[in-house]
Amino acid sequence: MIMGYVDGIPFQRYDSERRRMEPLTPWMAAGAEPGYWDRQTQISEKTRLVDAENLEIARGRYNWSGGLHTLQRLYGCDLLSDGSVRGSHQDGIDGRDFISFELGSGSFVVADGAAQPTKRKWESDGITVDYWIHYLENICPEWLWKYVGYGREVLERKEPPDVHVSGKEEHGILTLSCHAYGFYPGTIGINWLKGDELRDQ
Repeated sequence: MIMGYVDGIPFQRYDSERRRMEPLTPWMAAGAEPGYWDRQTQISEKTRLVDAENLEIARGRYNWSGGLHTLQRLYGCDLLSDGSVRGSHQDGIDGRDFISFELGSGSFVVADGAAQPTKRKWESDGITVDYWIHYLENICPEWLWKYVGYGREVLERKEPPDVHVSGKEEHGILTLSCHAYGFYPGTIGINWLKGDELRDQ
């Protein structure tokens, strides 16, 4: 399965049963340019085949005799407020870290000895490092801007938090708890005030 997300919102999906990349939001269905879904389906199908081969390689490295195993890949980019890009690529196997790419150093970091041959191959083939640098610094931000453009109305909305404060008193000491939920975008700052005084806790 392949899922595409923007700001935590799933907007496209491919799975091996349907074998088709499909929109998950109205804004993506309406915004995608002609041919987009066919191209993404082809890319996803190639990825599925390569990942099946990679799982077979992992089977040998981990001496698996059978069973169901999963390869997870998480990659993407963040467009920072100063105009720079932060990109990342991580692979995991069966829920454990396997290998990741450090954009700043242009090198792969292994989380497991079984990933060492992969690191050597990818760093010496003259293609993989250059591909991920180019993808994370150029292609990913270009597409992210397009996706944000398609869903601007939804993605740039502002929803204030619902806030609930409760208190519990024990031995003459009042302990307050604050729960905030339902807000968008997903990062907010919350401060305690006592009168006009800002409190650390």
